[in-house]
Amino acid sequence: MTAIYPKTFDVIVIGAGHAGIEAALASARLGCQTLLLTMNVDTVAFMSCNPAMGGPAKSQLVREVDALGGQIGISTDLTFLQMKMLNTNKGPAVQALRAQSDRKLYHRTMKQVLEMQENLELKQAEVVELRAENGRITGVRTSLDVIYEGKTVVVTTGTFLNGLIHVGMNHMEAGRMGEFPAKGLSDSLRSLGLQLGRLKTGTPARLNKRSIDFSKMVPQPGDEPPKMFSFIWEYKQYGLPDVPDNPIAGLPQVPCHLTWTNNKTHEIIRANLDRSPLFQGKIQGVGPRYNFVGFIICPS
Repeated sequence: MTAIYPKTFDVIVIGAGHAGIEAALASARLGCQTLLLTMNVDTVAFMSCNPAMGGPAKSQLVREVDALGGQIGISTDLTFLQMKMLNTNKGPAVQALRAQSDRKLYHRTMKQVLEMQENLELKQAEVVELRAENGRITGVRTSLDVIYEGKTVVVTTGTFLNGLIHVGMNHMEAGRMGEFPAKGLSDSLRSLGLQLGRLKTGTPARLNKRSIDFSKMVPQPGDEPPKMFSFIWEYKQYGLPDVPDNPIAGLPQVPCHLTWTNNKTHEIIRANLDRSPLFQGKIQGVGPRYNFVGFIICPS
């Protein structure tokens, strides 16, 4: 039995990753009644691929969002484990700030910001349909047959939209490993006449710290004093009440470590290319940086 939520929203945002959070906060802070829907509220702002922010071609994006009143830079500054300016031996055009973040603290920080934001409701639901009448969006329907009515819908599904994961030559439908993909929404978008494509991303392996011989690596310490992503800290000196304290800045930073490949590494790779889904043609998508839809990019 279909149920209609009793409130009509100005903006409905689907997905609570980096893009969805910024869209929802921007809308709510402008005074719009906003609904943010995510498949799992316990994975809001989850740093899936790599618990880092910024780096070449991406730190500039984080700072532009911050200059427009966004949250991503502030939350990164509040939760970093290491802050480092990359490519300092090169020209300023390729220099970029990168933070290694405490991914659980980043998630909790962002979730608290969402829950405290006026004009914003955060709810757990899978959207399976965009509803439209006479060529205009009227709202969304969830897998539990609940209809949320809204004037505008922003779709920020990340890897979950009809998601597919490859592990060697095996593959499975998933958003992240162990999490369901958003399947119904793809069919709904097609029914509205939208063309769907597939982009690919890659997740580095997680290594057990106890299995690594750090004595054979070169430590890469963070910058002291650390630089920040957000411009907001510059206004702390003026005593503005909305500028929070930064509990992480000034604490000891966690070093990264630099290592190298060698001929043996390359031999192992070449001997196992038959087990690579990319080299065997199972992965058809291209990376978001090289697709004509150039505005889709992972901030890590």
